[in-house]
Amino acid sequence: MRHIAIAFALAAAAVSFTASASAENLKPIKRVEPQYPPEAARAGTQGFVEVEFVVDEAGKVKSVSVVNAKPSRTFESSAVRAVKQWTFAPGGGRGKVRLDFSL
Repeated sequence: MRHIAIAFALAAAAVSFTASASAENLKPIKRVEPQYPPEAARAGTQGFVEVEFVVDEAGKVKSVSVVNAKPSRTFESSAVRAVKQWTFAPGGGRGKVRLDFSL
């Protein structure tokens, strides 16, 4: 049981983010890390999700679309849920980001 808790802690710390140049006009204020899905951590599954998002004038993320994900249907929900919680400096715009999930 202890090794499972350690694996989850490592998985949570291993999620990395790579911002795309298309988000250069957006100034992040709050960035929430996605949770590593427990079943993916148990299976040792790694991958990534690329999302595009729209930020309103107040700096809140209004919509998130998955552009690409490997493997499919594994990390998308976690990635979208996290990005929807991000906030940016007022002004609005569009962004694209790749979220890597690795153990």
